[in-house]
Amino acid sequence: MAMHERKTIDLDQGWEFMQKGITKLKNILEGLPEPQFSSEDYMMLYTTIYNMCTQKPPHDYSQQLYDKYKESFEEYISFTVLPSLREKHDEFMLRELVKRWLNHKIMVRWLSRFFNYLDRYFIARRSLPALNEVGLTCFRDLVYNEIKVKVRDAVISLIDQEREGEQIDRALLKNVLDIFVEIGLLSMECYENDFEAAMLEDTAAYYSRKASNWILEDSCPDYMEKDRVSHYLHSSSEPKLLEKVQHELLSVNATQLLEKEHSGCHALLRDDKVDDLSRMCRLFCRIPRGLDPVSQIFKQHVTAEGTALVKQAEDAASNKKAEKKDIVGLQEQVFVRKVIELHDKYLAYVNDCFQNHSLFHKALKEAFEVFCNKGVAGSSSAELLATFCDNILKKGGSERLSDEAIEETLEKVVKLLAYISDKDLFAEFYRKKLARRLLFDKSANDDHERSILTKLKQQCGGQFTSKMEGMVTDLTLARENQASFEEYLSNNTQVNPGIDLTVTVLTTGFWPSYKSFDLNLPAEMVKCVEVFKEFYQTKTKHRKLTWIYSLGTCNINGKFEPKTMELVVTTYQASALLLFNASDRFSYSEIMNQLNLTDDDVVRLLHSLSCAKYKILNKEPNTKAISPTDYFEFNSKFTDKMRRIKIPLPPVDEKKKVIEDVDKDRRYAIDASIVRIMKSRKVLGHQQLVMECVEQLGRMFKPDFKAIKKRIEDLITRDYLERDKDNPNLFRYLA
Repeated sequence: MAMHERKTIDLDQGWEFMQKGITKLKNILEGLPEPQFSSEDYMMLYTTIYNMCTQKPPHDYSQQLYDKYKESFEEYISFTVLPSLREKHDEFMLRELVKRWLNHKIMVRWLSRFFNYLDRYFIARRSLPALNEVGLTCFRDLVYNEIKVKVRDAVISLIDQEREGEQIDRALLKNVLDIFVEIGLLSMECYENDFEAAMLEDTAAYYSRKASNWILEDSCPDYMEKDRVSHYLHSSSEPKLLEKVQHELLSVNATQLLEKEHSGCHALLRDDKVDDLSRMCRLFCRIPRGLDPVSQIFKQHVTAEGTALVKQAEDAASNKKAEKKDIVGLQEQVFVRKVIELHDKYLAYVNDCFQNHSLFHKALKEAFEVFCNKGVAGSSSAELLATFCDNILKKGGSERLSDEAIEETLEKVVKLLAYISDKDLFAEFYRKKLARRLLFDKSANDDHERSILTKLKQQCGGQFTSKMEGMVTDLTLARENQASFEEYLSNNTQVNPGIDLTVTVLTTGFWPSYKSFDLNLPAEMVKCVEVFKEFYQTKTKHRKLTWIYSLGTCNINGKFEPKTMELVVTTYQASALLLFNASDRFSYSEIMNQLNLTDDDVVRLLHSLSCAKYKILNKEPNTKAISPTDYFEFNSKFTDKMRRIKIPLPPVDEKKKVIEDVDKDRRYAIDASIVRIMKSRKVLGHQQLVMECVEQLGRMFKPDFKAIKKRIEDLITRDYLERDKDNPNLFRYLA
């Protein structure tokens, strides 16, 4: 049976049929009464195109149909769409545009279905733009390009109205802006160039105008821009939009905002406006280097507060009586406490308001370094801190605190120490005071003593605390030693001196250096010393004992006429008083010769016994000062309501000696540092050597350039270094 020959459709006839379908679609879009497409209608239209594209040449009309597809859109746009848009303005034009774009997309969808065969074969083979793209491009070239400026201006005008508080149709704006995005066919170019650039410019201008007013009115807006993005702008606009707003509101006016009298950064810090400071930090961290000026103001503010505390303490100290100047008093204790409170307050600001930002940690550190290195009333901050610790750790100190509070306070003191440049000076003062606490049993709690040493070790390194740790360990060993001595005496009753003797054996290297004079001990005490020496020989043959009598104490009985009393005195005072067992009256020079002490010590000693609260000795003449021509006799009439009294010996002012010791140690440290550097570098210029030396020693103290220069000269004379013959600023290491 022969195959049925398909009837050839010519172009005009076929297109006439297609035109009917396209007109029906246009009518439906325009809202005219027209029945919907049935599946038969759709199949007829699709088949017509299919047939016209699959006929044998010259009746293959694929190219002509492709062109006519495009012409259908151009015609509809020119005769229907554009006139309807041209006659409307502003919001009405936007509504019409949204409607027309929606219709256009429906038309593209239907027509590309009718002409689908073109897409599948003809277009694919020729690499031509797809039907969908052709349809959308027609709208872009004919409609969008003509009205985009009017549309953009209308949208920006609505955004400005909303910024001023008017209600607008956000859904409409969203639909219009979607056209800018969709018309780019997967590219954001149209949106960015035709709308966004102008919108950002308008935003900048708007906020620039507003910012000046807000600054004058001292008010700040609710930032609505993020909200705007979420409702109708494309999400890619958010960072750019916020950057513009921040630039106009913050960057341009940063200085004015920060320096405003009632709401600037200074004012917020002054009035402790924590929430406002947090807000300011969150805002300014968004602009490049925005936090720099804030941290500078913070630093100035903290420095000023700290310097005011120093001045306050200075004034309080200068109002005190002149004779008490050298003793670090209660005022200075209050000063350290206030500095700790200041640090607590602003560290909390850094952690909470300023989001723990490193810039603010640096600002806090620099501010505290400024005033923490200022002295108060002749006492360096290193000494003040050491005394503050002493007050907390000794029995009967002025600070009455619970164990937790002591731990917490010590932690804070160690934090403050980080800001002090003369850490070695603190260490020496602290060591002196620690020695007094340990030797005279004044330490309130061993655990606290060890705890602060652990904290200091973490902060400043093992070398910093090694001697102090040695001191604490020494005392434990000394107690064990004393127990052995007592056991030795009970086993060898024939050597018992008949006096209760406690000896504390210490390791020389750990403890501060003390003067050890050859005090002429009374016979009773000489026997005690001999007995202990014999005992110690049984334990070790290689250690030499040096007796520090200035640290000893003694309990002696004074037989006065009214009653016998127990006197708690130092070894020096006891030695002087025991002289009066042999004679009732001695001259100053006799006492001095018999005891073999210096003038200063004898004056202090006799003053404590004859001119102070307890007059155990009577002095002739009866004046307040001791002079070399005075005579002293035993005051047999002395009495007191207590049976046991402690006669204090005024302490020598150790400050001068501590400072001298530290200076001496510093000379050694500088020498060691220079030799270390030169040993590794062999040849080095003067400037670089000084800088490296400062860097190496900076953790413990700030070496003085002159001191370094002096030490270099000294090392040259001692043949550790030599100057270069041609360049006097160059040094060589001599092995």
